Amino acid sequence: MANSNTPLNATVADVTQRIRERSRERRALYEQRMQDQYKRGVHRSELSCGNLAHGFAACGTQDKNQLKMMNSANLGIVSAYNDMLSAHQPLEDFPAVIKEAARQMGSTAQFAGGVPAMCDGVTQGQPGMELSLFSRDVIAMATAVALSHNMFDAALYLGVCDKIVPGLFIGAARFGHLPGVFAPAGPMPSGLPNKEKARIRQLFAEGKASREDLLEAESESYHSPGTCTFYGTANSNQLMMEVMGLHLPGGSFVNPGTDMRDALTRYAAEQAIRNSEPTGNYRPFFKQVDEKAIVNAIVGLLASGGSTNHSLHLVSMAAAVGLTLTWDDFTDLSAVTPSMMQVYPNGQADINHFQAAGGMSFLIRELLDAGLMHADIPTIFGTDMTAYTQEPFLEDGKLVWREGPTASLDEDVLRPVDRPFVPTGGLTVLDGNLGRGVIKVSAVKPEHRVIEAPVKLFDDQNQLKAAFDAGDLDRDVIVVVRFQGPRANGMPELHKLTPYLGVLQDRGFKVALVTDGRMSGASGKVPAAIHMTPEAVDGGPLAKLHDGDIVRLDAENGKLDVKIEAAQWTQRDAQLADLEHYHYGLGRELFAGFRQLAGRAEEGCSVFGGFEADDLARWEREGRTRGEDI
Repeated sequence: MANSNTPLNATVADVTQRIRERSRERRALYEQRMQDQYKRGVHRSELSCGNLAHGFAACGTQDKNQLKMMNSANLGIVSAYNDMLSAHQPLEDFPAVIKEAARQMGSTAQFAGGVPAMCDGVTQGQPGMELSLFSRDVIAMATAVALSHNMFDAALYLGVCDKIVPGLFIGAARFGHLPGVFAPAGPMPSGLPNKEKARIRQLFAEGKASREDLLEAESESYHSPGTCTFYGTANSNQLMMEVMGLHLPGGSFVNPGTDMRDALTRYAAEQAIRNSEPTGNYRPFFKQVDEKAIVNAIVGLLASGGSTNHSLHLVSMAAAVGLTLTWDDFTDLSAVTPSMMQVYPNGQADINHFQAAGGMSFLIRELLDAGLMHADIPTIFGTDMTAYTQEPFLEDGKLVWREGPTASLDEDVLRPVDRPFVPTGGLTVLDGNLGRGVIKVSAVKPEHRVIEAPVKLFDDQNQLKAAFDAGDLDRDVIVVVRFQGPRANGMPELHKLTPYLGVLQDRGFKVALVTDGRMSGASGKVPAAIHMTPEAVDGGPLAKLHDGDIVRLDAENGKLDVKIEAAQWTQRDAQLADLEHYHYGLGRELFAGFRQLAGRAEEGCSVFGGFEADDLARWEREGRTRGEDI
């Protein structure tokens, strides 16, 4: 196991402490609410006979008789299953496995409810993508609806991809009096190598490959049930859940449809029961997830070169457990966190290669031994994080854990802390007279990290292809795609732009992207300043740019500025755009309220922001600082 006595890195300790201090009252309010919820009753014994009868009417005799008793646990299953999306199709069989595992322990499990799961890979560049970010908050609300029946002693959360796991987490946090276990489905086996897939995408963008060629390549890459194998938001989700102790050790990247995957799902159900109050070993979610767990998630994300989407999601996830996170926390932790993984788009390997090279057990051991991760957090496994240096094995059909490898089996994919790919993390904040944003540099070569060039403005991502085809971008250029923020159109991902920009870079031009929209975890080799805030629709600085303005993007020093005299810049008016075409069709009109309520990017773009303000003011008037501990 890892050395639990290693002193914590000073920066990790400082960031953790300042999150704790700035969140003190907010966190106290969250804990008080969870304690009040606990006192109102976790058990179905709080329900009237009529309530309870409705709650188990559809159950078989065995489960019904068990539910009539109040001394056993009932698990609520919340799942993102659908059979269109490869990542979530394997979840179809999970409820049956979970229910049988519960019965074997003298308990029960019920399918509490489903949550929507949409795929950014399907909606990329399409109108449906404008619902994607907001689906996170819909998932959180759907989780609350599923658990609102108060029939449950613990919950199992089944989800994998981009917005789904953050949404489930936010929902779990607001039912934090319940123990919660996250159970993933795992990645699909490896398909077409990522380098070849990227090559064919660029050839298609140049008109040198047919649509049939492109479809064949994509089909060979995304080819079976399971999560996409590149290291984007979905696989970043799994890594973060494990370093927060919300997965079983070594459970994140086991392929679906295997005996090991089924064994892990059964054990997850059993562990959720062990953590419930009827067993006498009550481990509620809100006692497990605090500022230490959130810092672990950030460090894991940075060490692995994970998705930029989590600079939004982790802020919202932290807020759900009463913690205030800022982008400066990411930047400061990035300065001391080495980049230990190279999985596409940061390298050519996929997540299965990472798993084979040593996987999570090696990564966690290295970070713990270097003092870069908190060891002393409670986990759903019933241990602290030092147990997560182990990995699961099957012995005579029984699940056991043994110590994982102490050396990487492939240093082209996974390296130790003392021999990283680069000494710092792959994410940093940009600040300047164009606002604040984030940039992922782990896949950007050092010679491309500082770009100064004239800007070319677009108010819609679909305009860029026409400009590319016309040769208007065959020069040094900083492409600005604005009016893409949460309040404008739901902040879609703009990954569709990557092949065109990549072609321009390969032609020898200095190229960068600046946008108040998002890029996926596969944003790639072109420097992209994303999540710019304030967004253009709110009169943010991007709305004041003119075609031809000289902008300097300096990822090395975290600066993004337009080269104009301050007085002249101040006098410029913000330009407007006609956004009506973003607001109708494919259900986008149903999300008008979300666009109005959405917070700024550094606030996580959540529609839930500010809901604690009145209670915090009341607490201040009453002189309250902390609730009574359970």
